[in-house]
Amino acid sequence: MMGQLSSGQDRLFYSFNLEDHIPANHLLRSIDRCLDLSDLRHYLADFYSPIGRPSIDPELMIRMLIVGYCYGIRSERRLCEEAHLNLAYRWFCRLSLEDEVPNHSTFSKKRHGRFRDSDLLRWLFNEVLRRCMDAGLVKGEGFAVDASIIKADASRQRGVPGDEPVNWSDPSLSTRAVREYLEALDEEALAETLPKRLSLTDPQARWTAAPGGPAFFAYSTNYLIDTEHGVIVDVEPTPAHRTAEVESTKTMVDRVEEQFDIKPERLIGDTAYGTAPMLAWMVEEKDIEPHVPVWDKTERKNDSFSSNDFRWNEEAEEYRCPTGNALRS
Repeated sequence: MMGQLSSGQDRLFYSFNLEDHIPANHLLRSIDRCLDLSDLRHYLADFYSPIGRPSIDPELMIRMLIVGYCYGIRSERRLCEEAHLNLAYRWFCRLSLEDEVPNHSTFSKKRHGRFRDSDLLRWLFNEVLRRCMDAGLVKGEGFAVDASIIKADASRQRGVPGDEPVNWSDPSLSTRAVREYLEALDEEALAETLPKRLSLTDPQARWTAAPGGPAFFAYSTNYLIDTEHGVIVDVEPTPAHRTAEVESTKTMVDRVEEQFDIKPERLIGDTAYGTAPMLAWMVEEKDIEPHVPVWDKTERKNDSFSSNDFRWNEEAEEYRCPTGNALRS
């Protein structure tokens, strides 16, 4: 016999427990068992006023950001919509069926306000890493380093040649990304060389064609990974530029040593990290064994001689090229 629902949705009272509706093997349950945010409020205490209207719970916002990361929800507006609708998300965020979800604009204000000023996400990263270390997942003997290209939210059409003068005082260019770029220029005293192209939307992004195909504005996410279980021990964002990526390795290795008193015995990387200054830093300054291919520049792509073409002349005590001319600096 064909069945039919016995009642509609017009009941006044319901007996409902979120805990009973989240599967035992759900991803968020596994994360919740390992996530400890008990020290979060103590860490942020100095960044909140002791008086005034209560803010949105920072733990709620962190839990929502974790949901967005785990499920690839990049839009903060959509994240709030999903947290409103999805029971598992509500359970993980400690929201009841009646609790309101924060407005999406709150995330932007927090990320560029208290979260940035307090370096909260770095603190959270380190707390998770400590849990991994306590569980014996980080051995600290061997590290690997690499970079991933992240496309910037900057249009190709809004780019100009790097040597073209730009009127940064133009109100149409007065954005947060531009202000941060100009502040960084003041701090670094224009130490970097001019890029090939400059984005008027996000000037810190670099023009790159590293992944192959048409060039675009991008950043690099640099990872330092413990090779025992593949745990990321540090991360550093940089413009998508090889020199910045290589230099970030020094920052990450030094930071891990300072924070956790861990220095690897060996460091693994690709050819980009095989430059002479980088290898010298690993061997002479840090006493780290490099497992990195040497960046060999001896092969010439033009008519000039490579270093292998020069021969030492014992009598004259000088190097000479194949035509017999002495090598001069």
